[in-house]
Amino acid sequence: MTRMPITEKSKQKEELIKEMFKAGAHFGYGRSRRHPSIKPFIFGFKNKTALLNLEKTFSLLQAAEDYVRDLAAKGGKMILVGNKHEARLPIKKAAADIDALFVAERWIGGTFTNFSEIKKRLKRLEEIKAQEASGELTKYTKKERGLIAKEKRDLERFFGGIQTMEKLPQAIFVVDSKEEATAIREAKRMGITVISLSNSDCDITEVDYPIIGNDSQAASITFFVNRLAAAYKEGLKQAPALTENDNNK
Repeated sequence: MTRMPITEKSKQKEELIKEMFKAGAHFGYGRSRRHPSIKPFIFGFKNKTALLNLEKTFSLLQAAEDYVRDLAAKGGKMILVGNKHEARLPIKKAAADIDALFVAERWIGGTFTNFSEIKKRLKRLEEIKAQEASGELTKYTKKERGLIAKEKRDLERFFGGIQTMEKLPQAIFVVDSKEEATAIREAKRMGITVISLSNSDCDITEVDYPIIGNDSQAASITFFVNRLAAAYKEGLKQAPALTENDNNK
């Protein structure tokens, strides 16, 4: 029997699944930690460890990438959230690459739902930086300057990645939807689209674009974060140039 020629699309799919496998994206958690919403995406179990179906993950990733690409093309903003140790560096690097907002230390409750209060903290950080630049801090005592320096460090740690957030973004991407449940609840309440990298212990019922994959290993996290960042960057190339009036809005 003559074999059908392999299309370019199927080749790309095969290569991408190989990359996911190499990154360990197929490793889930133990059977006892499986959330019911993830059941359709589990291929099987090996030594009680869930093995995720990368064929389905491929389709989910494509859907998320298409959304992100379209979002960027329309001028939409996305915030990247990953507070677990393995996610912090990939999140920060991707955010810098696409000039996106990010949270990589701890989600502060009310970031979306009480944004008016969060803006006060952002304004305070801006004030301290302005005082530093102008030399105005020299009027304070050494002890007072020390307290202000500590305040600045704390504000930068928790709010540095969203310092330029003047209004709520259109989408949020989180690493580990179980870990970032508070951020997801706030996003859903405010009508913000949720994208997530979710392992077998996650509830994905509140996620608009779940990507089922290993969310605990740096290689897997980096792979998916970089894929979404690349899709966003592609979308930016399709976005219409902003007019001066747009920039002043």
